[in-house]
Amino acid sequence: MIVRHFLRWIQTAPAGDRADATSALARAYLHSDLGTEDRAAAEAAMVMLLDDPSPLVRRALADALAVSEEAPHTVVVGLLQDQAEIAAIVARHSPLLLDAELVDLVGSGEPLVQYAVARREAVPAPVAAAIAEVGCLEACLAIVSLDTATVPAFSIDRIIERFGEDPDIREALFAREDLSPGARQALVVKLSAALSAFVTGRAWLAEDRAARIAREASDKATVAIAADCRGEGLSPLVRHLRQSGQLSTGLVLRALLSGNVRLFEEALAELAGLTLRQASGLVHDRRGAGFRALYDRAGLPASTYPAFRAALEAWHDDGAYGQRGGDAQLRRRMVERVLP
Repeated sequence: MIVRHFLRWIQTAPAGDRADATSALARAYLHSDLGTEDRAAAEAAMVMLLDDPSPLVRRALADALAVSEEAPHTVVVGLLQDQAEIAAIVARHSPLLLDAELVDLVGSGEPLVQYAVARREAVPAPVAAAIAEVGCLEACLAIVSLDTATVPAFSIDRIIERFGEDPDIREALFAREDLSPGARQALVVKLSAALSAFVTGRAWLAEDRAARIAREASDKATVAIAADCRGEGLSPLVRHLRQSGQLSTGLVLRALLSGNVRLFEEALAELAGLTLRQASGLVHDRRGAGFRALYDRAGLPASTYPAFRAALEAWHDDGAYGQRGGDAQLRRRMVERVLP
């Protein structure tokens, strides 16, 4: 009876009064001990209110129902179809939404709603993956910045691919403890490119010189990242370098000159299509024939073979077998052997 009176009253009441009454109706539905008939009538009334011409009324309904597990699912879904400012309230807070519904919301392409989903108390991996694939910059920044979001490694890679040029994205990703070596290296490349573009745009350096400096900085950072790899972490990094076209002759030589023979061996194994054990055996063939065969199979240029041979001999002569990890600093003795 009360609900029927309410429905008659809202037909002529001002929008502000309708919004207050709507909020009261929703709170009564959630918290009052309504009978079965009154409860059904209240739900029907809220369904009707989804079509109220005033966004104040629909906003009041969203504010009242968004955080409750007792909210009628039909009304919640209806609110998700509303304008972005209203749908975002429900998308941000409602515990009733399934992962598939959240993925669909992200796929709708509305940035405000995508950001709201990314700011939920917990963002499961499938939803984070959807945001990484099609979400706006703000939504992607939210999921990589929050500890409550479960972001798969391939989604991190996708965000770097889409938004790695953005400084806020890079800062948030660099702060993550779970960032893979490959992702960290990709961010370094994005950062180097941004710095190169900046100095070129200011006419501080010529474009070719800025590009060369950026490439050298990226190579040095890559060797440093590789030196920090533990366990099986180096192989994925080397695969990433090859797939992205960065496993260059210069980088491979820098790895050797830095004393990072682990990276050097992994790179040659990747380029030659051999196992690491096979490549390592050929690298340390003191007769030289094994390394030359490996070098040629890896497709490295013949013109740089003497430099590699001299650097490898210097490393052997130093007795550095126990220092395979190396670092990013070029070893003076090895460089002196390589330079004519």
